Parts: sequence; structure tokens; C-alpha cells
Amino acid sequence: MEFKHKSVLLTEAIESLNIKPDGIYVDGTLGGGGHAYQVCKRLSEKGRFIGIDQDDDALAAAGERLKVFEGKVNINRVKSNYCNIKEVLEELEVYRVDGILLDIGVSSYQIDTADRGFSYKEGNAPLDMRMDKTSSFSAMNVVNEYSEMELFRIIRDYGEEKFAKNIARHIVAARQKNKIKTTGELTEIIKASIPAKIRMAGGHPAKKTFQAIRIEVNKELEVLENSIDTMIDLLNDRGRLSIITFHSLEDRIVKNKFRKNKNPCTCPKNFPVCVCGNKSKGKVITRKPIVPGEDEVEENKRAKSSKLRVFERIYNQ
Repeated sequence: MEFKHKSVLLTEAIESLNIKPDGIYVDGTLGGGGHAYQVCKRLSEKGRFIGIDQDDDALAAAGERLKVFEGKVNINRVKSNYCNIKEVLEELEVYRVDGILLDIGVSSYQIDTADRGFSYKEGNAPLDMRMDKTSSFSAMNVVNEYSEMELFRIIRDYGEEKFAKNIARHIVAARQKNKIKTTGELTEIIKASIPAKIRMAGGHPAKKTFQAIRIEVNKELEVLENSIDTMIDLLNDRGRLSIITFHSLEDRIVKNKFRKNKNPCTCPKNFPVCVCGNKSKGKVITRKPIVPGEDEVEENKRAKSSKLRVFERIYNQ
């Protein structure tokens, strides 16, 4: 299956990076290379682009898409998680960059490829949901091995699902009879956990639970939370970190991390001067997140919940 993924907030994300032709730019979630193509298009022969992704299919697809820039731009594609960005760059002898882009979440290709197990619409797919197919930990482990309390917590917190307790209870009851192996089996269990009138009224009843399990399998929120400070530290003066999120949990992490890097002072409010010594690392460019326009949402339904936030590194303020 061809790696298809429509890049969300493409124009806005590229503009937010303020690309310098001779600069060094990193895409920490390379995907099919949609954003990467537009970055490379704006780079000179002295420019450099580094794409990171943990999905082999994505790396291969991006390689094809970026072939047109061979010999024109210095391009590196690296299989890794963006949480390892510092080590990846050091390996390439790069210590500061001019811009970093993250497009958090699952790609259209991953959702639409049945055997990856991301979709609740594919009945016989294995319970997988790994972004890195070489990882030994999958959705099968979460669904069949987590305690009822752990399942309840991740479905409630990561899926923001109000029937989390009932869903967790039904999963544990079902797996005592037989191991839950497919997305279809899990979807039926979730449906049976939600009152019929609610099922009829809302979106797909399994959507929030599948999201929660995917986030847990790939440790998405932890990775994001633990990477932002490092990425800001890797930026050159006036370099930018641009992050696209798709749900409130991710957006909250980005917003709070950006705010903390802008104003890290821990002194009590009544202190006349700062004595903690924590210095601001820059400014938040986006007072409110940038969201897609009606046309983009009309053209790509998956763009609907996307938000872009941007931080600019400033030295010697």
C-alpha cells in the first residue's frame, strides 16, 4: 500500500519556521515527507535537512518523495524516536539547528493500513498499534495484560472517555474467557460497554478507547513532555520549534512547556526582583494556537482538531 498522508496545516507550519536557505532544519515526525518536501524546497545547497521517524514505511516513503532534492540539499533520514533528537544530531555532528517541526499523532497511512491495527473500522486486524514495528510491546499487551485499574486510568485519561470504568471491566471479563487478539473483538467489547442511546448519538464508540491505547503503546505523551525542553535547547538564536497536535492532552503539554520556557522564574510573586536565576529561553509566537481554515477541514476531515503552537529561542534577552 502506498504511503498516503495529507500534511495538516502545511502552509502555516512551514511559514512558522521562518526558513533560512542556509539553515539546518529537523522534522522529528518525518512521516511521508509532506512537510519535509516544503522545507527542502526552501533550502540552498548549504542548507541541511534531517528527518527522524520510527516507522520504516514512513522513512521509505519520505526517501522517495525527497529524491528530487538529491545533490541539491544535504538530507539525512534517521530511524529513531524524536525523543532521541540530541543523540541523533550528535551522531551527525550537529549541535544547534535553526528549526524543528513535530506533527504529533498517527498518520493516515498508519490508520488506513489494516494490519497495523490502529483502526477500529478494520475487524480482523491484529491488535498492534506500534509506530515502531520492531518494538516488542503492542496493543495486545495493553489489552490483555494491564489490570482493570490501569485500563480504566489510560482510557479515562488518554481517551477522555466517560465510560472508561465500564469499558475496562468488560475488557477484563472478556479476556478471562479468551485472549483478545483483533481490533474487531475489542471494538465489539467497547460497544457492549456503552449504552445504546449514547452509541447511536455520538461518533464511533471505540474511537476514544483506541486513541488511549495507541497513546499508551507508543508512550506519546511522555515522549512529548520529555522532549520539548531539549529541543528548545538545541535551537540557534531566533530558531523555532513548531508543534502540531491533535487533541487537548498534547496541546496542553505544549502550551504549558512553552509557557515555562518563556517564564521559568520560580520566585514568589511578591519578590521585587528575581533571585532564582532561571532565565527565559525565548518567546511564544502563538498567543493562541493556529488552527486549520474551513477549506482545509472540508478537504481533510482529520485536520479538524489540529493546532499549531510555535516557540522562538532568544539568547541574551
